[in-house]
Amino acid sequence: MEAALAEAKAAGVRGEVPVGAVVVGSDGAVLAAAGNEVEAARDASAHAELLAMRAAARAMGGRLAGCDLYVTLEPCAMCAGAMVHFRLRRLVFGAYDPKGGGVEHGARVFAAPGCLHVPEVLGGVREAECGDLLRAFFKDLRT
Repeated sequence: MEAALAEAKAAGVRGEVPVGAVVVGSDGAVLAAAGNEVEAARDASAHAELLAMRAAARAMGGRLAGCDLYVTLEPCAMCAGAMVHFRLRRLVFGAYDPKGGGVEHGARVFAAPGCLHVPEVLGGVREAECGDLLRAFFKDLRT
């Protein structure tokens, strides 16, 4: 989660919503890391999770079975849906997102009937630190 937080902080400095993600292989090695690039790429799908999973899949030559994703914010429904198709082993996230989350809130993608793959989920890891980073970013944005 430390590496995901570093990616989130770097994204915030770039003017992006400070969300960071890291994909770790079954051996514990970091396969890919990314921060949000929505504004820079002018691409609403350039979420940290998708960027990291795409890069890791290229490195792995396909799906991400046996891999874990660490992300600083509960993933949205789009990213959770991608996790299903990438076949992640585990999702570890920091802050919960009652408004836009798609795992524990909102669409609850992994709980949907017919979900093709359900990763292990661990939420709330370093929740306060991840949440504080987001709150500070949006407070600064409003002032």
